[in-house]
Amino acid sequence: MTYAPYNTHAQTFFNQYQSLTFEQVHGDWLPLLADKSGLALDVGAGSGRDALALTRRGWDVVAVEPASELRRLGEAATAGASVQWLDDALPDLIKIRALSYRFDLILVSAVWMHIAPSARERAFRILTELLAPSGMLVITLRHGPGDGERAFFPVSKGELDSLAQQRAVISVPLAGSSGADQLKRPEVSWETVVYHLPDDGTGALPTLRHIIVNDDKSSSYKLGLLRTLVRLADSAPGLVIGRSDDWVDLPLGAVGLYWLMLYHPLVLRHQLRQAPGSKGYGFAKADFYQLAQLTPLDFRPGLSLSAEHGPVVLRAIRDAAANILTNPARYTTWPGTNRPIFDGEKTRFRIADQPVRLDRETLSRFGVFRVPAALWDTFSRYACWVEPAIVNEWVNLMGSWEARYSTEVYHQALVWAEGRRDTTLMRKLVDQQLALGAVECVWTSRHLSGPYYDIDHCFPWSRWNNNDLWNLLPASQAANAAKSEKLPSDGLLKQARPRVIDWWEQAIVGSEFETRFFSEAEAALPLLGKSRSVDQVFEGMLQQRLRLKTNLQLAEWLGL
Repeated sequence: MTYAPYNTHAQTFFNQYQSLTFEQVHGDWLPLLADKSGLALDVGAGSGRDALALTRRGWDVVAVEPASELRRLGEAATAGASVQWLDDALPDLIKIRALSYRFDLILVSAVWMHIAPSARERAFRILTELLAPSGMLVITLRHGPGDGERAFFPVSKGELDSLAQQRAVISVPLAGSSGADQLKRPEVSWETVVYHLPDDGTGALPTLRHIIVNDDKSSSYKLGLLRTLVRLADSAPGLVIGRSDDWVDLPLGAVGLYWLMLYHPLVLRHQLRQAPGSKGYGFAKADFYQLAQLTPLDFRPGLSLSAEHGPVVLRAIRDAAANILTNPARYTTWPGTNRPIFDGEKTRFRIADQPVRLDRETLSRFGVFRVPAALWDTFSRYACWVEPAIVNEWVNLMGSWEARYSTEVYHQALVWAEGRRDTTLMRKLVDQQLALGAVECVWTSRHLSGPYYDIDHCFPWSRWNNNDLWNLLPASQAANAAKSEKLPSDGLLKQARPRVIDWWEQAIVGSEFETRFFSEAEAALPLLGKSRSVDQVFEGMLQQRLRLKTNLQLAEWLGL
């Protein structure tokens, strides 16, 4: 599909869309919304009219618009509202799927007639996969001739109903679902179709339960692999290197690294058996035992390691990655079959005796690890429920091999190494900048004075343990106390944007911490990729804010 006409005539289309209200265009299905709210996806959002109207009804909206000029106008029209804009399009919605969101409402208004018939089955499948349980998909169909400039294809409710049957979504009957064109074009008419997803539909949660509870385990490795992947999905979605309809590709080195962070305290600190008997572990060779002089926090993603420790960590990752592929990845199978759930292959490379940074590029050198897309999305959305189930089963498993310890010891050994709420480095940077001039509170714009200021975790530490430099911001004591453990609202974070970016450029960009700042952001924030711009980091923060709000249902702070 070409978007040239929407860019060339962006203002004309914007004016046309804005000449009608949301209620005029969508009155036939609005009663189904009632007083509901949640996360909505507006596909082909155009002028932002519908997205803005949904936010006024209490919804958070992700607006997809591939025409850059029209998107620019839409962004301006929705400034200050809880709308996140993305350059994406049907049938693939590549960026949307990379975020692992599930939407309570998906609106595809005045778009379907532009989708080629050969791409519609794929487009409909992807839309239904993005629906949350009990979510609603609304598609408006345009009947009538095209305008000679844009691509139009015939559409029908029957075609969509057939696709809906294949995807097990339920058609919702509407009264008065067909009607004349609101722009008074006699040759054009419109029809609305609505579908409802009754349940999860992916089978991912039953599969996980089978692996956690029922699957045979001769060691803790299967549970270790699951927990490793849950942790990656929850804390480092930016490390994903590729995604298709069926698979999410991860750096094999990232899987090995998180595996080491998980098993380090279990084996090196607490000496807890991870298999019956007295045999050793396939992943724990000489380099793993050298890690006893470090803590898991010393080799977390984004950090730079010296020539003394870097090669040791890389060799330990290599050993762990090889063992993961030949053991838990190979023997974790779909229920009732011998087919492995996971896939991957390793890559050979020379590990030099030199410093190294544990960023996505380095971790990708080990090879690739593939996770079924539906499972990855489940890890991402339900981490706070899935991980405790894994831990509890792990405690039971270790207790069956070694009954001399209490369950409290096992639970303590399985606590993920998050460190403590640490703002020391950021406070040092603020003090340095105060000595050179003014520093503003990012939330109030008031000038700070030492030592009467605070360092705020933008996304609260108590709910998402993250000490990355991008997540630590200078704030007044009054603002930090008022914000407490709440999530900044979308509008407040957008208002703070110039002050946040100014702070990064003032204290971090161009300093010795710049590479670390971007490496940490690359790992933790969705859709950032290899970008090295502060604007892209902030865009990633907006998406992560929405992700935390949706997945954890955090309370929001509107500011002082």
